[in-house]
This record gives sequence, C-alpha cells and structure tokens, in this order.
Amino acid sequence: MSAAARLDQQPSAEEVLAEVRDWLAVTWDPERPLDEWRALLVDSGWGCPGWPRDRYGRGLPPDLARLATDELRAAGAVGPAVGVGMSLAAPTLLEHGSLELQRVLLRGIATGQDPWCQLFSEPSNGSDLAGLTTHARRDGDEWVVTGQKVWTTGAHHAAYGMLLARTDPDVPKHHGISFFALPMHQPGVEVRPLRQMNGRSSFNEVFLDEACVPHANLVGDLHGGWAVARTTLSHERGLAAGLFGALPSAGGGRTREQAAAEAAAYLKTYEWYPQRAGRPDLVAPLARRLGRSGDPVLRQEVAALHALQWAAQRTAQRASVQRKAGRPGPEGSLGKLHSSAIARAAATTHTHVAGAHAMLDGPGSLEGGIVAEVLVSVPGQSIAGGTDEIQHDIIGERVLGLPKEPSVDAAIPFRDVRTNRRPTR
Repeated sequence: MSAAARLDQQPSAEEVLAEVRDWLAVTWDPERPLDEWRALLVDSGWGCPGWPRDRYGRGLPPDLARLATDELRAAGAVGPAVGVGMSLAAPTLLEHGSLELQRVLLRGIATGQDPWCQLFSEPSNGSDLAGLTTHARRDGDEWVVTGQKVWTTGAHHAAYGMLLARTDPDVPKHHGISFFALPMHQPGVEVRPLRQMNGRSSFNEVFLDEACVPHANLVGDLHGGWAVARTTLSHERGLAAGLFGALPSAGGGRTREQAAAEAAAYLKTYEWYPQRAGRPDLVAPLARRLGRSGDPVLRQEVAALHALQWAAQRTAQRASVQRKAGRPGPEGSLGKLHSSAIARAAATTHTHVAGAHAMLDGPGSLEGGIVAEVLVSVPGQSIAGGTDEIQHDIIGERVLGLPKEPSVDAAIPFRDVRTNRRPTR
C-alpha cells in the first residue's frame, strides 16, 4: 500500500484510543503553563482531531474525533479555548476560508491566543442583515472599512472580528456583501460598551473609521459574504442550548487552574444568559418554597414548561448531530424558536409563582434578584442570534417549502434601496 493510501485510510476506534493515550502519557502534565500545553495540544492535532491534518487536526471523521476528544477529557486534560472563535469563526473558516488563511488563523483560535467577536448587526439593520451599510473599498492589497456595528459581544477583548461589509452597492443587497477577518487592534476601530436594562454591559457598539483589513483576510468569494454569513448563523443558532466550547475538567494543577480562570473570565460576559433563557429550573423549587405547588392551575403551567424543555432537548440533539456531520440546517432555527418560547413561558410562570415580589431586586429579594433579572432579560432571547420572525421565515421556506417572503428591494441595486444610511464609494 502506498504512503498516500495509508494516509487516506481511517484508523479504527481502538487505534485512535491507543494513539491518544500514548500521546497523553508522554505529554500531559497538569503543571505545565497553559499556553505551553495548548501549543503542544494544537500542534499535535489532538486538540481539534476533526480538522484537516495540515490545519492543526487529525483528519478524523466526526465519530472518531468525538472519541478522541472524550478520551482527552476523561484523562483530565485541558482542551482548546472556549469562545465564539472555536464555535463560530473556526467552522466558518474551515468551510469557506482559503487554505492559507486557515493556516494563519486557526491556531490562534484553538490556543486561545486570538479571541474573536462577530461584527454583523448594525443600528438600522438587525433582522434585515443583508441591508447592512458598513462598506469597504479596495486599496491595493487592503480593504478600507467604514461603518458601525452594534450588539457585539466580546469586542473589547477580541483580536479579530467576523466582519460583514458591503463591497459592491451596484448589485442587489444579498450579492454585494463580503466577509472578512478584521484585526481589531488597530487605529480606526473604536469599541464602546452598551448599558442594558438589566444593569449589565455585555454588548458593545463598534465604530469603524477607515479601518484596514488585508485582502488575504477575505473569507469566501468577493461579494459572496452572504453565503459565508449563513454558515456562521447556522452554527450560532445551535448555541442556544449550550456554551461556547467544552469547559476545563475539574481537578488541580497549574494547567487546569489557568484554564478555569481563562474560561471564567470569558464566560463572565455571559453569566446573565441563563436569566435570558428564563431559568425554568427555578420555577418548581420556588413554587414549593412559597407554598404554591398545590395550585392546580400553576401545576399545569409548570408541566407545560417542562414539556417544552423536553421537546427542545430532542431538537437540540438532532441539530447537534447535523452540525457534527457538517450539515448545519434549519434545526438550529427550530431550536432557537424553542428557546424563545421556553424563556417567555418561564418568565410568565415566574410572575404567577412570585406575584409582585418578582419585581424586587437587591438584598432580601427572591433568589437574590434572579427572578427580577429574568423578567428584564427574557426579551433579548427572541432577538439575539436572529429574531423569532427570521427563524419563522427560514422554517417556512426551507422546511415547509412555502414561497419566499415578499421583498421590494431584493432585486434592485442596493444603491437604489431607500435607507436612512447610505454606503459611500
């Protein structure tokens, strides 16, 4: 058998497990500095075993890649960094990025050296994402970008942003958008925090004033960014029921402690997300504690809420299987709608359980103010990651086969579309 044929032949599960264990026995040391361990892990290919061999992976199919990852965690070893870099940027780059761009950017994502953020939404173009007006003009080997983005989580510490910018206003709006990997640490990029009604500042607005991005950082085809963005959004909608990667294993040692601190710092931005999701887990215990668990009407509400959760879990499992097989689809939209329905139902049930006390915050309030935070956070669940209305459109068109939503501006040059913001050239 030739060397090329041996490379193409997939190993057995036993061979994968044996190789992982042998590598861990020689390499894993819980007292290594985290950056040193992650460099070894990523360069070995075992950190992201499903990635191609020449791009920091092992080229394993999904089932064997999961087996290798599970073995890594069973040994207590720290995995790749958590964050939207691993969950959104990496799969988008792997599907649409050039070979050279993948080699340049994927390593920093997996090691955690380069955090990412998502520069999609704009003040006047949220649900109508294709109506964005941030624009980029070519200047030699660079693109010069001007515009504004909003609701950008993590922009204050990101090294790169997944940027959508209009590169051709003379074609219909979906056809003149390009997707770039924008370096965030440069003149012309200003990040300002936004204060939310729950008192937190998880999001930012980002102002781009002639910021530069190399042409080599174009992801996908020029003016073909809409197809790239759909890949990112499909993966984003799959995050509704989970975190942004696997959290570090429990246990002692310098590596685990540093990884846990890194993950905690990153996830602090998202610590209110359980409240945005409605905290249905608190409903029944709170009803029992307040003596409301015998109320027959309330019991029906709680039962209906649990039924919604079970249905959502099954949908999430189907969506996970599709994503791992490299086929993200409308299951993510179904899961997103489920999460919105659960959040609203939980908030309503919380008010029926707690009454006026649900509005109280501060010392002595119910669950330390968590119930009050649920009520002001839940509206965001129906907006983040694509509004419920957009998810209904996707399901209607891609699952039910209904006609596309009527549009008055999808077929005309974007320059002629009436909008309160205009791209300039």
